[in-house]
Amino acid sequence: MEKGKSVAQNRKAWHDYFIEETYEAGIELSGTEVKSIRQGKANLKDCHAAVHRGELFVYGMHISPYEQGNIFNKDPLRTRKLLMHKNEIMRLAGRIQQDGYTLVPVELYLKNGRVKVQLALCRGKKNYDKRDAIAKRDAKRDIERIMKSGSR
Repeated sequence: MEKGKSVAQNRKAWHDYFIEETYEAGIELSGTEVKSIRQGKANLKDCHAAVHRGELFVYGMHISPYEQGNIFNKDPLRTRKLLMHKNEIMRLAGRIQQDGYTLVPVELYLKNGRVKVQLALCRGKKNYDKRDAIAKRDAKRDIERIMKSGSR
């Protein structure tokens, strides 16, 4: 999948969830929101996606108002519709309901002049899973540090 320029990432999602699969979706925006995103003023922290009446929506995504937007600016935290094929949405809806998965936006990027969202199908991590991941990362860092100092 050829991605363009990354605008915003949700790094906390990689810490809080086991990411199973990722999907690309378009997003329905107003003109001032697109201009604000191009300036890098978007935040994916604490947002999630859900299927409602056969359509996919993202909740809690913050896009700051565009400075020159005046009356055309929209609410920064409004619910935005995501654009995917109907059969993909139905397949995701089934996985979310039956298997206990969550849809989390992990990246917002520009591709061929259009704003795209990378959605991840995730399962939540427990606290002991998070501690285990941190311990493994620290051990790997220590090993690399010892190997580097040993080669001098």
